Amino acid sequence: MTPGPAHGAPVQAVIFDWGGTLAHYAGVEMADMWQLAARHLVGHTPGDEATIQRRLAAVELAMWERTATDARAASLSDLLAEATRDLGADVAAAVLEEAGTHYLDMWTPHIRHVPDAVEALTALRARGLRIGLLSNTHWPPAYHERFLERDGLAGLIDARLYTSEMPYMKPHPQAFRAALDALRVDGPARAVFVGDRPFDDIFGAQRAGMRAVLVPNPLVPAHDVQPDATIERLLHLPGVIDGWQARSAADAAQ
Repeated sequence: MTPGPAHGAPVQAVIFDWGGTLAHYAGVEMADMWQLAARHLVGHTPGDEATIQRRLAAVELAMWERTATDARAASLSDLLAEATRDLGADVAAAVLEEAGTHYLDMWTPHIRHVPDAVEALTALRARGLRIGLLSNTHWPPAYHERFLERDGLAGLIDARLYTSEMPYMKPHPQAFRAALDALRVDGPARAVFVGDRPFDDIFGAQRAGMRAVLVPNPLVPAHDVQPDATIERLLHLPGVIDGWQARSAADAAQ
């Protein structure tokens, strides 16, 4: 655990990333969904199953590359609409009929929240802190909510925001501003963001004026940024925040 300097103001809220932070990073990609959709679309658009699947994957990659540069969020509906335009066939209908339920059910055993997530969030709430969630995702909120409910986390998070329903995604400042507004925080310096992605989470939160705590994840891209603290386990977070709160109180007393 590497704590960083306090920013002066006492902390009011802690906002978490989801995948790789509250939940274990799941290496399940959309290739399975595209495979089922391609199987359905054979005969409705040029090419065999493998060709159609490659075209669908290329549309997905292009959308992620675009959002990485302009930070405009994209929902699953946006992705399927773009695929429909590219292939000239109703990809959304194919996914709904052939892939949607199968794909989400396939994810269920892979989505596991970290073992100390409930304990860590409970400890933070006991300190009077507001808790938020801000996740970059194509998927609608109901998909994530069912896992949070299943594992007893939903009731511990005061505001849950998903970029599939927002105009921007992390690291755009407006994504963080939306989370701060939802938690009614008195300015970004009063909030801490916790995430595993140095660019999306740490750089984005600090640029928005927040403190940022990194949970290292070797599976995500690196970025030249210095987090305010680094923790190996979520249960280390309350101690980091306690230290910041103590320094803020000492500064105020001087």
